[in-house]
Amino acid sequence: MSFFQDPPRLGNTYDADPLLREALARLMPAPALLSVEPELRYLGELAGGRLAQLQQDDRPNEPRLTQWDAWGRRVDAIEISPLWREAERLAAEHGLVAVPYEQEHGEHSRLHQMAMVYLLEPSMDVYSCPLAMTDGAARTLLDLGNAELAGRAVPRLTSRVPGQAWTSGQWMTERTGGSDVGRTETVARRSAEGWRLWGTKWFTSATTSQMALTLARPDGNPAGSKGLALFYLETRDAAGLPNGIAVNRLKDKLGTRKVPTAELSLEGALAEPVAGLRDGVRNISSLLNTTRLWNTVVAASAMRRSLALALDYARRRTAFGERLAEKPLHLDTLAALEAEAEGAFLLAFRLAELQGRVEAAVATDADRLLLRVLTPLAKLTTGRQAVAVASEALEAFGGAGYVEDTGLPRLLRDAQVLPIWEGTTNVLALDALRALAAPGVSEALAREVEGLVRAVRDPSLRVACDAVSRALANARGWMAATRDRPAALEAGARRLALTLGRTAELALLAAHAQWCLDNGRGKRAAAAARRLGRAGVDLVDAEVDAADARLLCLVP
Repeated sequence: MSFFQDPPRLGNTYDADPLLREALARLMPAPALLSVEPELRYLGELAGGRLAQLQQDDRPNEPRLTQWDAWGRRVDAIEISPLWREAERLAAEHGLVAVPYEQEHGEHSRLHQMAMVYLLEPSMDVYSCPLAMTDGAARTLLDLGNAELAGRAVPRLTSRVPGQAWTSGQWMTERTGGSDVGRTETVARRSAEGWRLWGTKWFTSATTSQMALTLARPDGNPAGSKGLALFYLETRDAAGLPNGIAVNRLKDKLGTRKVPTAELSLEGALAEPVAGLRDGVRNISSLLNTTRLWNTVVAASAMRRSLALALDYARRRTAFGERLAEKPLHLDTLAALEAEAEGAFLLAFRLAELQGRVEAAVATDADRLLLRVLTPLAKLTTGRQAVAVASEALEAFGGAGYVEDTGLPRLLRDAQVLPIWEGTTNVLALDALRALAAPGVSEALAREVEGLVRAVRDPSLRVACDAVSRALANARGWMAATRDRPAALEAGARRLALTLGRTAELALLAAHAQWCLDNGRGKRAAAAARRLGRAGVDLVDAEVDAADARLLCLVP
């Protein structure tokens, strides 16, 4: 009888994720967790079951642009995939944007929101993209205090009613460059009806949204970023026709192919200034910080999905007389990826915790300083980890990982956007440098890391704590040595940022492992901390590594 390989399967992704359950138990008050856990368990069942199957069935579908109707009228209608239509409904009903604005759980509302995003996103084909920008737009309108625009848009952006909920675009990238927004060529001119925008947006990722926040230079303003203003626009007029917006084409991308990314021409689009006629880059910062949080959580969720599939496959695939899950080298490989994923997850949820504290007005000055530097560090570190983990996880499937109709190659293609979108690694490394140069920021980061390590008492975690201490000392020494050499400081910014990001991950993982040991939650997290702490250490205890590998891969 012919052999057919049993494919990997997903179960309930909430029940199958001990780290998520541990972290929520540690970070949320028991009554709050008790109230949200049934929803999280439902979403875990959905994400690993019906929604994952719909994603597989929907694999060939991509957005389609119709520029003209049958009678020659310009309509620029974009049809999204069936999965995206389902994701649109689920996002509204479960409040994937609404939860942190409803504040039912106060400072823990962001944790609730991001737990839902973490569970659902791997089965929603990057629907997190418009949701992140929608969340960022709501946060920006509220932070900037424009009562009229906030009153008009925020109730729609945070609506739980499908069909009434809006999403928002974030239109910054132009032909002149993505990160160098000071060269923006879009201009804003007064007209009898109000401000109108003229220019080209080369890369817009939420083109089907009902509104957007965008940058433009009002007539007469100086060159550079200071002369830009932040504008609000609605994408269609009262008759449902484009508001001075022409969709030139949909982008043909490496990954995130379900996202209807477009190149737009603004041809007199009616718009309103959000907060004056200057300082647009500064004014859009709340949006960028929010989307970077989403990027970090999505990176962690992408790693979790890649590993969940690879681990299940290891239990089903037999090679050379044994299951892959019984092969020490295969287990060692997957265990190393698991440790990376656990560190990334804890850094992402620490970021969510801090942002939740700020939004609930309970943050300390130290919290705010830490949030400023952890935002770029977390985004850049987890984005790069997501690509590495997805690539290695695909390799764990052999040839099947390279075949499109398994659905596996999408994991790597979609992961590649995470180090690029919302600031590349180098751009964010320079942002981290600017943050560290501000008064009190480097001290706040050091206190965070050192405080986490001080809480660790178990001798088995000493290797992780020692690695944290060495890395932090090396980073401090390098910054001191290059303080008066700006070219050297900039050249090393990437290495510094990745060192600090991974150091924060390891410190968080060691402290979390201690909590798990103290609360009878098993030794898995401690194994992850030991594994991550030994990364880069030359002499490795192979026997201990093998035991840790079994723990991390949950193999008896």
